Amino acid sequence: MATFTSYDPGTPNWVDLMTSDVDGAKVFYETVFGWDTEDQLDDEGNRIYVMCRLDGKDVAGIGGQPPDVEGMPTVWNTYVSVADVDAAIAVVTGAGGQVMMPAMDVVTAGRMAVCADPTGAAFSLWQAGDHFGSGVVNEPNTFAWNELMTRDVETARDFYSKVFGWSYDLQDMGPMGTYTVISGGENGGLGGMMSMPDEMPDMVPNHWMVYFTVTDVDASVSAVTGAGGQVVNGPMDVPGVGRMVTVHDPAGGSFSMMQPAAAE
Repeated sequence: MATFTSYDPGTPNWVDLMTSDVDGAKVFYETVFGWDTEDQLDDEGNRIYVMCRLDGKDVAGIGGQPPDVEGMPTVWNTYVSVADVDAAIAVVTGAGGQVMMPAMDVVTAGRMAVCADPTGAAFSLWQAGDHFGSGVVNEPNTFAWNELMTRDVETARDFYSKVFGWSYDLQDMGPMGTYTVISGGENGGLGGMMSMPDEMPDMVPNHWMVYFTVTDVDASVSAVTGAGGQVVNGPMDVPGVGRMVTVHDPAGGSFSMMQPAAAE
């Protein structure tokens, strides 16, 4: 099992869902991924967050939409580990990005900020305190890949290289075009970037997509639809990569699932 107790700066280390229906999300993801969920409460007993665990290890979070953003789409967020959030924010703005939510301390868990790259795709920064990120990744029912879908890959590559020091491996995917792999990590890369498909409606913004590993995509699709979700794209086989599908949870939160190709 790929367990972690810390993450190097520049590594995607956490994912969480901001949703309009926290209770519904708990039931859905417990059903689809077999997660155990635990409400995190403030001193007055109000739920402020939901921690999702697999075999006792933190794997993801669920949060409600703040009052000032009610009505916004339900989204999965990608966090990237940094040594100093405030210093990272200065680099983000200097490289043409913007701060969507200023740096804030999350009790003793850590310090975070929400930013957007110059193409408009949102991502979060995380400076670890008591919470370093996901305790297990790249295993069934945990996140294994984070992929930027953007209409301006070159601008995005330049931005993230300045902010996180990322380097890239460009791969020819034939009719699918060139795929950008973020170099590093133990999973063939830290993540990826690809051009938004031409058929994607203009209303779909540039965004980071979270991928969860599953043992059987088709069985997981049945679990998704049985729990009230829907299929958006796929399932489809990608040679040398595996079988994947993109789905929505009942509140519209988009994520992908991948069944890795069998090792030859």
